[in-house]
Amino acid sequence: MRIVLWLLLALGACGGLDDDDGDTIGPDDTPADLLRLELVASGLKSPVHLAAPPGDPRIFVVERRGRIRIIKDGKLLAEPFLDIVSRVGSGGSEQGLLSVVFHPDFATNRYFFVNYTDRNGDTRVERYTVGPDPDRADPASAKLILTVDQPFANHNGGLIVFGPDGMLYIGMGDGGSGGDPLGHGQNLGTLLGALLRIDVDRGDPYTIPPDNPFAGRADARGEIWAYGLRNPWRFAFDRTAGLLYIADVGQNRWEEINVAPASAGGLNYGWNLMEGNHCFPSDPCDRTGLTPPVLEYSHDEGCSVTGGHVYRGRAIPELVGHYFYADYCRGWIRSFRYTSEGVRDQRTWSIGNVGLITSFGEDSAGELYVLSQDGRVFRFEPQS
Repeated sequence: MRIVLWLLLALGACGGLDDDDGDTIGPDDTPADLLRLELVASGLKSPVHLAAPPGDPRIFVVERRGRIRIIKDGKLLAEPFLDIVSRVGSGGSEQGLLSVVFHPDFATNRYFFVNYTDRNGDTRVERYTVGPDPDRADPASAKLILTVDQPFANHNGGLIVFGPDGMLYIGMGDGGSGGDPLGHGQNLGTLLGALLRIDVDRGDPYTIPPDNPFAGRADARGEIWAYGLRNPWRFAFDRTAGLLYIADVGQNRWEEINVAPASAGGLNYGWNLMEGNHCFPSDPCDRTGLTPPVLEYSHDEGCSVTGGHVYRGRAIPELVGHYFYADYCRGWIRSFRYTSEGVRDQRTWSIGNVGLITSFGEDSAGELYVLSQDGRVFRFEPQS
């Protein structure tokens, strides 16, 4: 995600989307009685991720500088859940503490995992343990799971998610700069430019699942689940439909969203041969074996896609099955449903100005949240 581009917000609102009939859908055409955003908390410092342990009513918000805060019973607690500011390198606009995920058996083992860039700018995935106080983690419990050298300060990816298979998935950008100068996106010998899948319940610190597509190959890193990614800032599993959504931040012209079966390993999403559905840097290019996105939008409409989640909550039944995403610079929120026939029911939502949208989040009940760069957290609510 290109946080340094916040000034592009001044360029104005984006154009509409096309619906199934070819008619333009703009903000004013979206049903006004379905969705509103309710302010849940404010005063956070550069929030970039939100998550919740399974079955836990609390929500946890990651502050890029190196803290995790708790919203409990509707209030932002003063004391951080975790404070590792001294370990986190957050000087670059895309560096810092970038995400948190709780182990599926968190209630029993008290484990959670974070992804951050350290003082050298390199990626670290670490496991921590919650102490006797359920609202405070033990900073001394850090266990290193994985480290990846980063050649540049941008395109760090940064999201970690447990999949429905219990494996830990790690989004890695191409290493940064522009145009993937080191060719990581198409290189199976590096962990950069890829979505990784590891088993943190076996081995020390992890094992490579034997059903990973490149496991056991001498010319490839076995941790790779998918590759050809530029900067998968946010991705999400829809456990109900068995799908994986990856929103990949584009280079010069195109932002893209990829959707594939969660069980489909080894897919090549095309970077740096393709940007969206278009050859990069110019035509022609060999598209053999590449998986194109299901949706793209140009930089006439925005600058940096912020991927979200498929709504599976109960508060707004009409939205069940919609995948929500946003553009960081323009601040709009859109959604679509993905079916066997492809992208359907595209919408742009009229939700007012919430600022620069850094991330979406999901609580343990499946309700969705939006995080703004200015320190606010909003929850999706039905119009009363």
